[in-house]
Amino acid sequence: MTEVELRPGLEGVPATATSVSVLDTEAEQIVVRGYDLIELAQRLAYPDVAHLLIHGHLPDRSEQEGFCRRLAQAALLPPGMEELLAALPSGMEAMDGLRTGISALAGWEDPGLLADRSPEADRAKAERLLARAPAVAAGAWRATTGRDQVRADPELGFAERFLHLVLGSVPDADAVRAFDRILTCYSEHELPNSTFAARVVASTWSDLYGAATAAVASLKGPLHGGANEASAHLLLELQAKGGAARAGAEIKERLSRGERIMGFGHRVYMRRPDPRAELLDRELPGLAARRPDGEELLQIAEAVRTVMLEEKGLYPNTDFPIGIALYLLGIPIELDTPIFYCARVAGLMAHVIEEHEHGRLYRPRVAYRGPRGQHVPEGMAPSPC
Repeated sequence: MTEVELRPGLEGVPATATSVSVLDTEAEQIVVRGYDLIELAQRLAYPDVAHLLIHGHLPDRSEQEGFCRRLAQAALLPPGMEELLAALPSGMEAMDGLRTGISALAGWEDPGLLADRSPEADRAKAERLLARAPAVAAGAWRATTGRDQVRADPELGFAERFLHLVLGSVPDADAVRAFDRILTCYSEHELPNSTFAARVVASTWSDLYGAATAAVASLKGPLHGGANEASAHLLLELQAKGGAARAGAEIKERLSRGERIMGFGHRVYMRRPDPRAELLDRELPGLAARRPDGEELLQIAEAVRTVMLEEKGLYPNTDFPIGIALYLLGIPIELDTPIFYCARVAGLMAHVIEEHEHGRLYRPRVAYRGPRGQHVPEGMAPSPC
């Protein structure tokens, strides 16, 4: 048998051709359908970027209005969904509730449309999923933590509506602007684990909701989507252990024990800065004023950055400033990863649409390291059960 070259984690292995996005580390750009993601985040709103991803082009004014109108109309959960969320067990993790809800949404699709894999049908379903995901995420969290439900307000813009679902009150303009930029920075990032998971499922000709559910399961892992939550918890732990004065020493101690500091480094960027983190770092001073401990948290964060660069040569990835920013916005930490997912829906759906249209069933091979030549022992009888 010919030996197969092993590339653990498929590192550096191109798995598909795409026109959705690419991480150009040489140019230090995240290219999304030909545009620099950082420019998109600075100049446009998240729904514009979502339209670009799902429909393949930036919207004109008429398309902007139509897209926003359709998102608002679809934002309310379908009848019966609130009852399903209310039946989730108390204390269920937010990402588990989200995964259950995303999967269940397939049941409210027209069966014929659900089975239709054409780009036009997939785009219609993608818009509904994009519109409803925030209500599912917030609704599942509220149901499993004993909070009253908040219904999506179609009169609010996308980011404003999302924050209202989470916070229970209409947010101010500064919060909406910062949150919108966070959503854009999370919208698409080439082929991370969750996007690959979605494409693998879509390549079997499974429906869009099946692929979207697989992505939730992938994103739950702390080595992927959960890093934002871990970053926020880290800062609060350091705050409780002496604040900025002790933060650097504490990080050095953790590193000496071989602990992983979440929110630093990236499989693709390696030892280069994440351009999204650099953009969002500039949001933090303005957000710090929203909490009494905001300035102290930024000082702790700076101490962590300094040690990680000096000791490991690692820069923050986007999860580090986003974990801080969401906390400063008053968002419960357990919702950080669900928010990541809801923002990434636009990119995920772009990949699913592309996979349905041009993809091929994924069927990789393994580098086998197990034994050969084994035989069943003489006299061994089959199991009685």
